[in-house]
Parts: sequence; C-alpha cells; structure tokens
Amino acid sequence: MTTEPEPPETGPPPPRRGLSVRARITASVALLVTLALAGAGLIVYVVELGRVEAAMQREVEQELDEFAKLRQEGVDPETRAPFNVEGLLLTFLRRNVPDDDELLVAWVDGRPRAHFPEDPLVTSPRFHTAVDDLVLNGGTTYLDTSKGEVRITSQPVRQDSAKGTTEGALLVVSYLDEDRAELRSTMGTYTIVAGLLALLVTLVAAWQSGRLLAPLTRLRHATGSVSATDLSERLPESGNDDISALTRNFNDMLARLEQAFTDQRQFLDDAGHELRTPLTIIGGHLELLDESDPAEVEQTRRLALDEVDRMSRLVGDLILLAKHDRPDFLTLEEVDVDTLTEDILAKASALADRDWHLDTATPGTWRLDPQRVTQAMLQLCDNAVGHTSPGDRIAVGSATADGILRLWVRDTGPGVPAEDRERIFERFARGAEPSAQPASGDRPGLGLGLAIVSAIAGAHGGTVGVEDATPSGARFTITLPARTEGEAWPAS
Repeated sequence: MTTEPEPPETGPPPPRRGLSVRARITASVALLVTLALAGAGLIVYVVELGRVEAAMQREVEQELDEFAKLRQEGVDPETRAPFNVEGLLLTFLRRNVPDDDELLVAWVDGRPRAHFPEDPLVTSPRFHTAVDDLVLNGGTTYLDTSKGEVRITSQPVRQDSAKGTTEGALLVVSYLDEDRAELRSTMGTYTIVAGLLALLVTLVAAWQSGRLLAPLTRLRHATGSVSATDLSERLPESGNDDISALTRNFNDMLARLEQAFTDQRQFLDDAGHELRTPLTIIGGHLELLDESDPAEVEQTRRLALDEVDRMSRLVGDLILLAKHDRPDFLTLEEVDVDTLTEDILAKASALADRDWHLDTATPGTWRLDPQRVTQAMLQLCDNAVGHTSPGDRIAVGSATADGILRLWVRDTGPGVPAEDRERIFERFARGAEPSAQPASGDRPGLGLGLAIVSAIAGAHGGTVGVEDATPSGARFTITLPARTEGEAWPAS
C-alpha cells in the first residue's frame, strides 16, 4: 500500500520588495523631463532644418533671378555687343561671388566652360552624368560626393544663329552638409545642455521627494515598532501639508489606541484585583461549611449573596467606567438647572438621616445628560453621607458664571486632606476612613464612586474637584462648560 506524499505546507508568499516610492517618483520625473527635452529638441531640429533648406533655396533663387536679369539686358555693358551663350555665362560668373556653400558652373556645349570656386567635383564623370539632362531641360537633382550631399539646380540657356544652335546652362551647386553640419553642431550642444539639465532635475527630484516622503518613512518605521505592549511611539509634526496632516492623524490614532489599550488593561487589572477578594471569601466559607448546621448554612448563604451583590455592583461600575468615552455614553438635552438641582436634593434626602439643605439653584437651561449628572451628584451625596453623622448638614447647589455651570455637594464632615485631593478620583483609591459610619450600616465603598463622578464630568468636557468647605468639611464641585447642539463632545 502506497500513500501519496502530502503537499508541502505553503504559507503566504513573502512580500516582494519593489522600487520605493522615492525611486518611482524620481524615475518618473527623469523620464518626463527626458521625453520633454528630447521632444523639444526634435521639434527644434525639424523646424531649423526646414529653415536651413528654405534659406539655401532662397540663395539659389537669388542667383537664378540675377542670371535672368542679366539675360534680359541682352548686351555686354563693356563691349555693347550682344551676348552669346558663353559670354552671358562667363559675364555672370565674373560679376557674382557665390556663398561659402555654393559653386557656380558655366556649362556650354556639353562641358564645363568655367566654374567658381575651384572644385574637382566639376570634372568628375559622376557630375557629368548627373547634369546631362539638367542642362537641356532644367530642374534640380541631388548627388552624394566626398563633401556630402549636394543639390544641383540648372537654368538652361539656348541661342540659335547662322552657325548653328548653342546650348548651355548655369549650374548652381549647393553644399547641403555645411549648413546641416552647423545645425547638427548646435543640436549637439543642445543635447549636452539638455542632458545636464535632465540630470540636475533628476537629482533635485530625488532630493525633494526624499525630503517630502521623510514623514512617510518615519510613519512606516513607527507602524513597524508599534505593538500591543508599546503604543507610545509618536512622530514629529511640522508643516501644514497633507503629509503633516496624515502625521497628526496617525499620532491621534496612536493616542486613542493607547488610551483604549490602557483602559482595557486597567479594566482587567481592576476587575481581577477586586473580584479576587469576594471570590476568596465565598470559596473559603463554602469549604468550611458544616452542612449539618442550619444556622451556619443560613449565615454562609447570606454572606455569599452579599458578596455576589457586591461583585455585581463592582462589575456594573467597571463597565460604566469602561464605556464612559463612547459616543452613546451621554444623551444630551436642554435641562432647567434649578429644577435639576432641586430634584437631586429630593432624591439625596432619602439616602440617610442628614440635615439636607439647598444652597442655591440657578435659573436657566444647560445642555447636558440629566441622568448622568444626577448619578454623579448622588454619588457625591452618598460619599458625603459616608463621612458625616446623623444630623450633620449636607448641602446641594448650582450656579453659572462666564459660560460655566458649577454643581456642588457640601458637607460638614472631616474634610479631605490636601495630599489626597487628586488621588481620591482614581479607581479603587480611598481616602481616610470615615469617623462615623452611615446610618444605613452599609460597608465602606468600592473606591469607584468618585472615579465614576470624574468620568461623567470628563464625558461632558468638564472636571470635578474638592476643596475645603466653610466653616468646615469638604465641598465637591462639578464644573461643566457650555456647549452647543452641533459641537462635538469629548465622549464622541
């Protein structure tokens, strides 16, 4: 029995590392600049070549026009004798000096009678073959020579006499490569300059793209160094361009992620730490439970239910703290501040036997979540109950000034030591034990009440603090700024 070999395990293919963005930008700029300069050079060459050809054509036409004018005169101005074919051609050659790129040839009866300047081309058989038809019919032809391509233009002339017919022609030979060589030399210079410019632009593009993409490079390194255990990496922010905005957004995202992970770890640490005690208590009593003793069973049952209630309350408080920065944590509406203050006092008066008092209730409306604010104020009232005795005064009040709403709870208890005024708003932080227990006989709090108050105030964009009350005791104040309906809230 044979078994087929199992195919090898294949994971995701490794990422292929291509050209960097900087290299692609530099290559694109270099290509575009090279194509632009090459295209411009080609256009200039074609235009200038046409201009050179047109200039040479005008020079030939000028020579032919001067020859036609001399021919119309008909007589030699020196001898006053009528021109014959040979005399007409020789006179024209004597009167005209050709350009540097021209050769004038007087052709009479099938052979060159004279030419200027001297050039062995005139006596070559190839030249004779090329002009045989031109001297009779006129026109233009091209011939490759040792000096390059030449253009031969013919203007025939014919004279009939008693002695017979004399045929001749004026041949204008243009050396095309001389003017073209000047153009090619100019284009060679252009090519060198264009190449240097393309290189310079490429170097500048590489430097500038590297400078502009430096934040992205740092961003790539930062994303590679970010992990679930280290979200403290931040990028330096500078400028006001799109990359700078991306850098700021990335830093903001890291800050939010770091806060979310911190809250998550804190929630798990707090829950594990605080739930361990009631679970240990329940487990210890169950292990030592004497099932045959009804009284002990009932006592253990009540203790277990009490610890379960405490765990349920603890979990509820932790969940509330964990979601205080969610957009749906607050339900905002316009609330009458004086009515809210009086309602809070009415609800707080049922907490314990205290001298409940209303300091002041400011009129007007404020945009807030009445249930969350009531929850925070009642938590402060419950905290005041825990640090006062029956008959002690606890006062509630509210006031507005300079766009700020202040809600406070004032008691006549022992107050809060200055060194504890920041710490007591942290999770599971407790100040000094109260000197008197509340009338209800409840056990000390879990250390989350003031943290919840701080979270609710922070969700509204406000703060909570404590100071000494007059004449004695502590005064806890929630400060809430004014906000409009369309304005973003911290909890969102």
